[in-house]
Amino acid sequence: MTRQTLTALVSAVLFVGFAVALAVLPVPFVVYSPGGTVDVLGNAADGSPVVELSDVRTYPTDGRLDMTTISVTRADAVVGVPEAMLAHFLPSRETLPRNAVYPQGRTADEVRNDNEAQMGSSQDNALVAATLAAGQEVQDRPMVTAVTPLSPADGQLQPGDLLYEIGGEHVANVDQVSTLVARHRVGDTVPFKVVRAGRELIIPIVLQGANDDPTLPIVGIAVGTGYRLTPQVTYNVDPAIGGPSAGLVFALAIYDKITEGQLLGDRVVAGTGTIDARGNVGPIGGIQEKIAAAEGAGATIFLVPSENCPDVAGVQTSMRLVQVGTLQEAITAVEDLAVPERAAGVPSC
Repeated sequence: MTRQTLTALVSAVLFVGFAVALAVLPVPFVVYSPGGTVDVLGNAADGSPVVELSDVRTYPTDGRLDMTTISVTRADAVVGVPEAMLAHFLPSRETLPRNAVYPQGRTADEVRNDNEAQMGSSQDNALVAATLAAGQEVQDRPMVTAVTPLSPADGQLQPGDLLYEIGGEHVANVDQVSTLVARHRVGDTVPFKVVRAGRELIIPIVLQGANDDPTLPIVGIAVGTGYRLTPQVTYNVDPAIGGPSAGLVFALAIYDKITEGQLLGDRVVAGTGTIDARGNVGPIGGIQEKIAAAEGAGATIFLVPSENCPDVAGVQTSMRLVQVGTLQEAITAVEDLAVPERAAGVPSC
């Protein structure tokens, strides 16, 4: 073997080794790409409505209301150099630093649990916001949001319990809970009147002393604002879909079902955005990927959270990108877009 042949052979082996290493070497990025859509006014794979309401009168709907999703690198997966480069240059895809998506130290199970909790919160908020928008009664109530392990409330009260009375006295607001508890002594058995899953319960709690002050009676709960309302909802959504970004679309679906008339007509409307109980719409990630998914599914209108409008500058799409900051703005925009003389006044991104 000549020196030139040996040099060429070694160079080829090194090149192949370098190329293989480059292909499999993980880089600290996460890839976003367009996912699928789910018609929240339609039916799930088992034939049940995606958004199923009870204890309230409902009305027929028409058209399609698409929840949009993205495909994102899993927390327990890695991205190689070629995949990251392709995502950087291909349209409707992007790469983001891993730590910006998955905080360092969080396991895949923890990330999945967080996404499930965010989805659950968005679904609860959507029901409250839609019920308010429909003009139906919603009562604000103090609600148990967490129970401290090994505390007096552990095994007695549950997150989601709405508080009505403590020791026979009416609870009017969140601040009053600690005041009413403080009127009792350590060792007292205090009845808590709560509503859980629509049922009224009287639960006796034996107060204990705080660790730092044995004379201070405690229950062992965190309290926030909850809501009591008549409509009940079941979401038949693939459990693999998580996060808070479907809140706006869920709220629109509920509103359309519990109000007379058909909000969409025969149109295909898609959108995204978080929502709080008062109907305020918040920004989300992966907006460009969701726009691509919606357009691929045939939508002609896409509802964009106001704070995401700068993120869609320069996006080429045949859809009308409608700017919304609240649920009511989204309802009004969809209604106005059906009327030619009002459509031009609908704000767009």
